[in-house]
Amino acid sequence: MNKRWSGLLVTFPFLFVALPGHAQEAGYTVKPGDILAVSVWKEEALQGDVLVTPDGAFAFPLVGLVDARNKTVDDLQKILTERLARYISDPVVTVAVREIRGNKVYVIGQVNKPGEFVVNPRVDVMQALAMAGGTTPFASLGSITVIRRTGAQQEALEFDFNAVAKGKDLKQNFELRSGDIVVVP
Repeated sequence: MNKRWSGLLVTFPFLFVALPGHAQEAGYTVKPGDILAVSVWKEEALQGDVLVTPDGAFAFPLVGLVDARNKTVDDLQKILTERLARYISDPVVTVAVREIRGNKVYVIGQVNKPGEFVVNPRVDVMQALAMAGGTTPFASLGSITVIRRTGAQQEALEFDFNAVAKGKDLKQNFELRSGDIVVVP
């Protein structure tokens, strides 16, 4: 039977349970800067790493340019398989993320280790602050801001560390998106 499970498979002796929806949550969306490993079974010339360029695309032999924006590894595997079928009978294509370089957030200001951090797959504001080594004693914890760019627009999202640390107003501890900048004054 060649049927794919859409959920996580949990195994116990003589018991198999699929947890619906888990696989969809785990799907990573490819970002510019990521390096993908692409291989076609029994085709030595069609194996190698490709870089997703800043415009969200990559080139692959016989296929040409592939738009990877908002696509998962599974999506790209299907696209490559369909396009290669014109040249190769029943191509078996494998796509994997070799290096996650495009899914980054930035933490600056009064933190112990400011910089850029790869987030895979999901990181919220508190986790990003922990990745940056926590805040310094001089940080203004009630005035943290997340700068988010959506297209040409930018918005400032407020974050009150003290409230979240006390378990209040937890909706402030939202999931960061690639490119977000956490500013700790």
